[in-house]
This record gives sequence, C-alpha cells and structure tokens, in this order.
Amino acid sequence: MYFVKVGDKMAVVVSGKTLASQIKGNLTIKIASLTKKYGRAPHLVVILIGDDPGSVSYVKGKEKACLEVGIKNTTIRKAPDISEAQLLQLITTLNEDTTVDGILVQLPLPKHIAADKVIAAIRIDKDVDGFHPHNVAALYLKQQGIISCTPKGIIALLDYMGCEIEGKNACVIGRSNIVGMPVAKLLLDRNATVTIAHSRTKNLAAITSQADILVAAVGKPRFVTADMVKEGAVVIDVGVNRDLNTGKLCGDVDFIEVEKKASYITKVPGGVGPMTICCLMENTLECYLKHMED
Repeated sequence: MYFVKVGDKMAVVVSGKTLASQIKGNLTIKIASLTKKYGRAPHLVVILIGDDPGSVSYVKGKEKACLEVGIKNTTIRKAPDISEAQLLQLITTLNEDTTVDGILVQLPLPKHIAADKVIAAIRIDKDVDGFHPHNVAALYLKQQGIISCTPKGIIALLDYMGCEIEGKNACVIGRSNIVGMPVAKLLLDRNATVTIAHSRTKNLAAITSQADILVAAVGKPRFVTADMVKEGAVVIDVGVNRDLNTGKLCGDVDFIEVEKKASYITKVPGGVGPMTICCLMENTLECYLKHMED
C-alpha cells in the first residue's frame, strides 16, 4: 500500500502486487517442502486456444507465477480452429492423468466452442478456476469447493487493508458468473449487506453512493465516476480495459477523480490482477494436496 496526498487527507492506494508477493513467498516455502515430501511438485496445465493478445499475456503471467513458487507449468497451445470434440478429448486425457493437479482453459474461447460444456468437462478436483457448476454450487451452499480466483483475491485484498466487512453496505457493479455474482456471495458470507447492480440499473449513482465497499466489475472503461462513490468508501476496481485514446490499460473506475473520495482504492494495472494469479497458485496447491492426501 502507498499513500497519495489528496487535499487534507491521505488516500491509500492498495497494491495487489505487494500482497501477492508476500503470499507467493509463503507458497514457495510450503511447495518446496511438499515437493520433497511427496516426490513431485504440483502440476498446472493451461490450455490456450489461438493467439489473442490479452489471453497470451494472462498465460505468460501464470507461467511466471508458477516458476516463482515452484509449481510445474505446462501450457498447451492449440490453433483457433480446433474442434470442440478435440478440445473435450484433450480435457478427458488430462482428467485421467494422475500427474496433473489443475486444468485451466483460458477464456474466451472461439465462438464455435461452447465454454459451458468445456468448463463442465474439467474434473471438479482439477478445476483450479472454480468455474465448474459443482464448485459454483458449493459456494452458494456453503460447502467445501474451489473458489474462483478473482473473487477470492478481492476478499484477500479487503482483509489486507484491514477493511471491516461485517455490517457494511457493499455494492457490486456487475453480475457475471466469474466475478460479480461470486464476490457478492463471498461478501454476504462475511455478513455484509450486499446490493448487486449493473450497467442497466436505474438511478445507479444513488445506490453506489451508499456503499461502504464498492466493487466495480462491469467491464466499461472509467464507468464509475466520483459522483457514484461515497466519501471514505473502499473501492475495488476489477476492470481491465483498453483506453481508446491512449491505448493504455485502465479500469472500470475513474481513478484520478475517485481516489479523492475513497479511503482505500485499487489501481489498474497492479491491483486485483496480481491477486487473481496468486489465488490460482493457491487453488493449484489445494488441488494438489487433495490428490496427494487422498
């Protein structure tokens, strides 16, 4: 975390990189010990279809993180014209491979492949993304399961800030199955009062400006403006967008203006993103331990 002088107060810009570095340091020590104990390292397999620049960048980040913490990483690259049947057969092969602990299919997929079918084909105990319907159901039923990486990382960031969640008004802008819905459930499980809003919510600013904790996951550049934010709110920016004017990455939050009102805020890049990859490492370790200890 670092502080930015705003008028007569200090706004805290929370670095996901810093927290991720601390967590990865602990993971490195733990994985080294477990690798020695069980005779092999955890093994994550990432399937990358095509050469979408964003997907390629994400996969490189995952490869780097695996190398840092001692997880074996295999990236399988396939042409964008791979058939759905071929991809499903590949997943079946990996499901049956006892040396593979985690399987991640990088999204988005080509239009001719049904992502839901692919996600459901991954074995539940190898679903490091936490997207399998059974893992999603486990979250909502408060049962043991793999929690998807970005929501898990957001809660870790809030804890890192020392943000009290219980009893607070939280608003999540965005209703995706990947971020919006699961993070809302995690906040609810921590006894926040949660509102789920989205780009079509009427009088959105009136709702968001009441939130003590505001999570922006709507996928629109600088969508959240200062008038939508309560003075002293904790603001988590999940968005990863490309600024149409500068070509640079930006979030869903108008950072320059909103940081003047927020007590804590994350920045894009360097906020939630590093925590997503860090939680992927944690989930891979969790799957590995299930396989080794069963």
